[in-house]
Amino acid sequence: MSGIAAISQQIWDMKYRFKTADGEPIDRTVDDTWMRVAAALAAPEAEPQDWAPRFEDALSRFEFLPAGRILAGAGTGRSVTLFNCFVMGTIEDDLGAIFAALREAALTMQQGGGIGYDFSTIRPKGAPVKGVGADASGPLSFMDVWDSMCRTIMSAGARRGAMMATLRCDHPDIEDFIDAKREPGRLRNFNLSVLVTDAFMDAVKADKPWPLVFGDRVYRVLRARDLWDRIMQATYAYAEPGVIFIDRINERNNLRYAEDISATNPCGEQPLPPYGACLLGSINLAALVRDAFEETARLDTDRLRELVALAVRMMDNVVDASRFPLAEQAHEARTKRRIGLGVTGLADALILCRVRYGTDKAVALTESWLKTVQNEAYRASALLAAEKGAFPLFDRDAYLAAPMVQALDADVRALIEQHGIRNALLTSIAPTGTISLFADNVSSGIEPVFSYTYQRTVLMPDGTRRTEEVSDHAYRLFRAKFGADRPLPDYFVDAQTLSPAEHVVMQAAAQRYVDSSISKTINCPEDLPFDAFKDVYRQAYELGCKGCTTYRPNAVTGSVLTVKKEEAKPAAVSETGAETHAETAALRGEPGAVVYMTKPLDRPEALPGETYKVRWPDSDHAMYITINDIIEAGRRRPFEVFINSKNMEHYAWTVALTRMISAVFRRGGDISFVVEELKAVFDPRGGAWIGGRYVPSLLAAIGDVIERHMKAIGMLPEPDTLVAEAARKAMGDGETAQPDAPEGAKPGSPQGSRGLQCPKCGQPGLIRQEGCDSCLNCGYSKCGP
Repeated sequence: MSGIAAISQQIWDMKYRFKTADGEPIDRTVDDTWMRVAAALAAPEAEPQDWAPRFEDALSRFEFLPAGRILAGAGTGRSVTLFNCFVMGTIEDDLGAIFAALREAALTMQQGGGIGYDFSTIRPKGAPVKGVGADASGPLSFMDVWDSMCRTIMSAGARRGAMMATLRCDHPDIEDFIDAKREPGRLRNFNLSVLVTDAFMDAVKADKPWPLVFGDRVYRVLRARDLWDRIMQATYAYAEPGVIFIDRINERNNLRYAEDISATNPCGEQPLPPYGACLLGSINLAALVRDAFEETARLDTDRLRELVALAVRMMDNVVDASRFPLAEQAHEARTKRRIGLGVTGLADALILCRVRYGTDKAVALTESWLKTVQNEAYRASALLAAEKGAFPLFDRDAYLAAPMVQALDADVRALIEQHGIRNALLTSIAPTGTISLFADNVSSGIEPVFSYTYQRTVLMPDGTRRTEEVSDHAYRLFRAKFGADRPLPDYFVDAQTLSPAEHVVMQAAAQRYVDSSISKTINCPEDLPFDAFKDVYRQAYELGCKGCTTYRPNAVTGSVLTVKKEEAKPAAVSETGAETHAETAALRGEPGAVVYMTKPLDRPEALPGETYKVRWPDSDHAMYITINDIIEAGRRRPFEVFINSKNMEHYAWTVALTRMISAVFRRGGDISFVVEELKAVFDPRGGAWIGGRYVPSLLAAIGDVIERHMKAIGMLPEPDTLVAEAARKAMGDGETAQPDAPEGAKPGSPQGSRGLQCPKCGQPGLIRQEGCDSCLNCGYSKCGP
C-alpha cells in the first residue's frame, strides 16, 4: 500500500483486514485481502481459477470497490451477511406480529445488515383495538421499541445497526412522525422519511385539502400545503425527515409486475420490497482518468466497460456466496438476484478532466459515463443469463416494458429479449465514505469533494497526539504535478461553495441512468431562506429524483469540522437522529466539550462535586448520589460517581455500577450515552412517579441525576432551548445568537465553529455526506442513524 495516504492504510487495518478474535492479523498485507476476497467471489464459478486473478486485478488497482461488508466478510468463514441492505417484512397490525417483526429485525442487525421498515401499516394512535377495550398507541410507540432494541444490538464489526422508518403522507399520525425528532434523544437509531405520493404533490401544487386515512376511515382533513410546509420546516430545522417519492419508485421499478415497494434501506439508495435484499459495489471513476489535468484528459471508457462486466459477475456471485439472517431474505435475493452497482470518485474524475461540478459540461459527462455503466451492466447480466440462467421471476414481456429497460440501447434490449437477464435490477449509487477513504481518499459516490485538505489528529498508543494533513486524491495529484504555489483552478469546488441547485441537477443527471436510487446529501447554506429551501425539494421532484435529502447547518445539528482555511469552506456535520447533548454543547461553544483519551486520568487530591438525594418508593431509605468533577482547560466534566444508602439491598450492584460509570468518565470521549442508557432501563415491576413525572426504574432515576448534574456544570444544554431556537429559525421568527468565534474568524467559517465529536475517536471530524456520518479523523462511518 505504498504511495497512498496513511489514512487509507489505517482504514484497511481497522475495517477490512482479516484478524483473529484476539486481533492477530491473518491478512498480512493488503494483497492478502485482495486474494481472499477475489477467491471467495470466484468460488461459485465453474472455473474459479480463471476468474480469481481477473477479480484480484480490478480490486488491487482500486478500480472496483465492493462494499465494506464484502471486503471485511468474504472468505473469512464468519457468520455475517455480505449484503448491506434489507427491508423487512410487512408489519401486520397485530401485537404478536409486531413483536415477531422486532425479532426478525434483531437477527438481521446481529449479522450486520441495515434495515428499513414501513410503519404505515400500524393503526394510528387512539384508534380502537377490538376485543381488548383499549386504544392503540400508534406506530411511533412501536418505533420507540425498535429504537431501544437497536441500542442493544452490536452488528458485525462492532457497528451498531442502522434503521430507516417510513410513514405515508396520508397516515393519521404523520404530523407526530414529522415532529418526532424535535425531542432530543428520541428515535436516535432511525432515519425518518415521509412516503410522498404523486397525488399529494398535486394537492400541494393546487392548494387542495388532504385527507389523513387509515383503512376506510378518514380521521381528519388538512390543507396539503400546510402538511408540506410542516415537513419542510422540520428538515430545515434539524435535517429530518427526508422525502421519498414513492409512486415514482414503483412506477419505474423493473419488477413492478412482481412486487410493491414502501420502504428503503437506511440511506435510501435501495428501495426494496418486503424482505428485499441488495448488495453494493462501486466503480472508481477517478482511477480511470487518463492524462489528468491535460487538454486530452478523459475517462478510459474501454476499461470502464471491462470493469462493469467484471463487477456484475463478481456481485452476482456474492448472491450465492453470502449468508442471510432470514430464510425469507435468502429467497428474495435468489429469486430476483438484485445488485447495486454504482460509482464513486465522480467529483475527482471531473476535476481530473478539468470540469467544474454542477456545470452543464459536468452534467453531460456524468450522463455519458453513467449511461455507459447502465448499458454495460445490463449487457453483462444478459450474457450471464445466457451462461447461467435468468433470475427465476423473469417475465420477458413485463420486464421489457419497464421504463428503465425501454431506455437501454437497442442491442442491449435485444440481448435481454433473447437470453433474459441474470439480475432484475443492477444499478444504485450508495454511500462510499469509508471505501473511498480506503481508495486513496477519492471523492465519495457522486458527491462533490467535501474538503480538499484538513488536519487529522491521530491518537498514539502512549496517549500523545500527532497531527497530520489529509488531502483529497485529485488535490494531491494536482499539487504533485504543479507544485504547492499554483493557485487552484476554478474547477476545484467543494460541497459548501456549490449552490443547492447545482447539487440537485447532478443528482437528477445520475438518476436518469440508475434503476434503484441514490444516496446523496444536498448541502444548503445556513442563511438560505425557508422558501428557497422548499424550492430545492420541488426542483428535485420536477427533475425526476426519487427522493431528496438536504443538510443545512442549524442550532440543533450544528456545523463544521476544522479544515484548512485556504483550501476548504464551512462544512455541515450531523449525527443522523437527535444528537447527544454533549455533542450539541460542543457545537455551541459551551463548557464541557468532549475530551478523548487512551489512558484514564489520574485523580487529583481534591475534586469539586455535588451530592443529590433520591427517594425510591420501594426503599425505606434515601439514596445519596455524589458526582465529582475534574477541571480541564477551565471546564468541568464528571470524573467519578458514588452512591450511598442505608438500604443494603442495592449495595452490590450500586458499587459495581458506580465503578463502571467512573471508569467511563475517566476515559473521556462522548459520555452522554451513559445518561441515555440508564434512562432507557425499564423495571418490569414498574417504575415510580417522581416530581410529577414517571420514571421507569431506579436506574433511570440515577440517569436523571447524572443528566441534571451535567446540565448544571454546563456539559449538557437544556434541550428545550435548542428545539425552540431551531423552530424559530425554521419559521423565520427571528434571529438567534451565534457562539462566540475566535478573534479574526469570519461568521460561519471553520475557525468560528465547533465540529461534532466522532463517537469512536472523540475528535471533531464528523461530517454528513450521502445521508451518512463519516469521521475524517479515524474513518468511522455510520450509514443511517
